[in-house]
Amino acid sequence: MTEFVLVAGAWLGSWAWDEVVPELRAAGHGTHPVTLTGLADKQGAPAGQQTHVQDIVDEVERHDLRDVVLVGHSYSGIPVGQAAERIGDRLARVVFVDSRVPTDGESFASAWWQGRETFEATVAGNDGFWAPLTAADYDSQGLTAEQISRIVGGSTPHPGATLTEPAALTRPLSELPATYIKCLLDGPEPSDDVAELLTSKHWRLVEMDTGHWPMFSQPHELAQILHRSAVES
Repeated sequence: MTEFVLVAGAWLGSWAWDEVVPELRAAGHGTHPVTLTGLADKQGAPAGQQTHVQDIVDEVERHDLRDVVLVGHSYSGIPVGQAAERIGDRLARVVFVDSRVPTDGESFASAWWQGRETFEATVAGNDGFWAPLTAADYDSQGLTAEQISRIVGGSTPHPGATLTEPAALTRPLSELPATYIKCLLDGPEPSDDVAELLTSKHWRLVEMDTGHWPMFSQPHELAQILHRSAVES
């Protein structure tokens, strides 16, 4: 039985996987949706990037999970990518869902399209948090009005230190067995760093014709891709 550890992106908690989890369980898999420190029902607790990495490692070790597929969406690809190399032979595969990937010594803010300093100033101006998106920001992402309302209603401010602290890797990410899911409504091509990783024999690309939040817009299709990733591992 494959054990899926599911980690949603910025502003979200374990609840983001509510429509994916039943399908994975029906296929015979274990599921462990994670809420990272400082988010959702864990608001108020201080968190840096390594806190989030440890949240994921702790979930695996606390339940003594084996044959683990770590799934990281959006921001969470960064801590998931680091956790993947720390759980050793417990890992079967990593699945990055339209996500960032960690680069040793670099942070989420490092690759911000307006520049690191602009992003850090935005966080500093919001009491150290990254403010959630508004409903208008989810336009053209394949989401219904009801789905957008659910995401916006459940989102909580994201701890800024998790976005500005650098990642720490001990070996090349290209050596990990990985699937990268590119959501085409959020851009037709992977970022340059992901494109380079996809040249590795250990990585494969899967495309979804939906937006950046497929666990809401296409949960059935996403669950099928995750199931196939377990079979291939």
